Amino acid sequence: MPPKKNPLGLNPLQLRTLTLMQELARLPDHSRPAEEPGAVLVSNLPQPHGDHFHLGEAVVLTRDASGLGNEAAWVALERKGLIKSMFPRAAVLTAAGLAYDTGLAGSLLHRGDH
Repeated sequence: MPPKKNPLGLNPLQLRTLTLMQELARLPDHSRPAEEPGAVLVSNLPQPHGDHFHLGEAVVLTRDASGLGNEAAWVALERKGLIKSMFPRAAVLTAAGLAYDTGLAGSLLHRGDH
């Protein structure tokens, strides 16, 4: 039987927020290994300019990133064991948070085709 999609029942805001944190965890300007094995500290959160901001080679619409500034979204992700919150400055993505398949990277992270 295939794994259940969204087994923790994250709401859309939580899914978007986790997706962006996962992408930040891949970028050296925004992440470094955390003390916990398999975890990554994400900091230096991007600041939107206009209706978007950049994550590496991807562009993210500001409206899709409201959870990065929403403490309730961070609290929910922490309660579910996906992050350890240091809202609003940083978060540690746990191994479970890094591995969680949100299914949203393709729709949130807009990449150029050239």
